[in-house]
Amino acid sequence: MAQSNGPRHAKTGKAINTDKLDRVVAQARKASDERAAGYRDQALKLYPWVCGRCARTFTRENLRELTVHHKDMDHDNNPPDGSNWELLCVYCHDNEHQKHEEHLASLASGSGKRKDGAGKQTTYNPFEGLADLLKKE
Repeated sequence: MAQSNGPRHAKTGKAINTDKLDRVVAQARKASDERAAGYRDQALKLYPWVCGRCARTFTRENLRELTVHHKDMDHDNNPPDGSNWELLCVYCHDNEHQKHEEHLASLASGSGKRKDGAGKQTTYNPFEGLADLLKKE
């Protein structure tokens, strides 16, 4: 049981049972590792051992450097046909996640670009003065 002078819940002020918390975290990590092992094995059977970005090829000796990337960034979305996966080397995989983080940060700051172009307003008119030029001739 948690000690009375240990960590306390921020809102309730009650003592936190750190033993229970440690068990829950350990179980969650174990379950996550098991899920990852399952879809990684499936993906390696479905796809050639080639990075989907840089086209680096892999053998059994360096296969640990080939990772499974979830296209929709949802690690729990693991359809058996592999449609949400792509194999990426560790470097390209890190790059994909970095790009995603930067995209989220730009959206949070309000500087993100919308795909539909909404919210954009241009003041440049490429035909400004064209009517005057045509009148001169």
